[in-house]
Amino acid sequence: MIALLKNTLPASVWYMLLSALGFSLMAACVKLVSTYGIPVLEIVAARAIVSGFISYVDIKRKGISLWGNNKPWLVARGVVGALALIFVYYAVTTLPLAEATILQYLHPVFTAVLAVIFLKEKVQRSTLLCIVISILGLSVMVSPNIQFSSSAISTMQYSWISIGAAILGAFGSAVAYVIVKKLTKTEDSSVIVFYFPFVSLPIAIALLGSDFVMPSLPAFGLLLLVGIFTQVGQVGLTKALHCEDANKAMAYAYVQVVFSVFIGWLCFSEVPLVTTLIGGGLVVGGALINVLWKR
Repeated sequence: MIALLKNTLPASVWYMLLSALGFSLMAACVKLVSTYGIPVLEIVAARAIVSGFISYVDIKRKGISLWGNNKPWLVARGVVGALALIFVYYAVTTLPLAEATILQYLHPVFTAVLAVIFLKEKVQRSTLLCIVISILGLSVMVSPNIQFSSSAISTMQYSWISIGAAILGAFGSAVAYVIVKKLTKTEDSSVIVFYFPFVSLPIAIALLGSDFVMPSLPAFGLLLLVGIFTQVGQVGLTKALHCEDANKAMAYAYVQVVFSVFIGWLCFSEVPLVTTLIGGGLVVGGALINVLWKR
């Protein structure tokens, strides 16, 4: 059966599935390590150290310049990526894993809008449809947060701050994607990846200040796994996009939502709400329409 599946699915799809699994496990480790009292900014800093070391070794292996050519945009990518990661990790630690992952997949909406504005890409019907369906899905997802009563409207279920952080994280991811797309014309992919931890580490340390918590041995192991699973996700994604049939693999990136629902249920006893499943289906469906329409 495994051999049959291996021959049926192209290599790009397997790499994308590996990437989705890596990022899902990374998010689970972030959520787990936060239960040990480790602040979000410390988790970001730990990820930057592990990712930065691996990226540095990779650049030296290639024998290319560490600092790249377009330094202002490389630094901008690092700053935007760092801020987006802080928001994403905050959402992961304060929301159920499935909800945090689904909200992150609003980034195709922001990417589509930013690409039209800054990259002068044409507005396609698929893009407009993606935006409308995804916004509808977001509305369905947050609907349990509003409880109508005779006196007032009160919040319930999830924190609006956490939802806002997840949306800001998705927006930051979209901005970073647009910058990366611009940088790929002049920079090696390893250099672009390196600038992310290179810039995010001092930002995280500066914002962390005196809130540093000495991790216990289990927490230290989880922090290490955050960096390792991040690298697994990034390597899988990079290899998938470099395959000849990369377009076929893009739709499989959204299996991360499935992984996150399963891991959330298995590790944290999180059962998604019906509104989460319906709204999440609309968000992912909108993104898939944008991906598959071009094929």
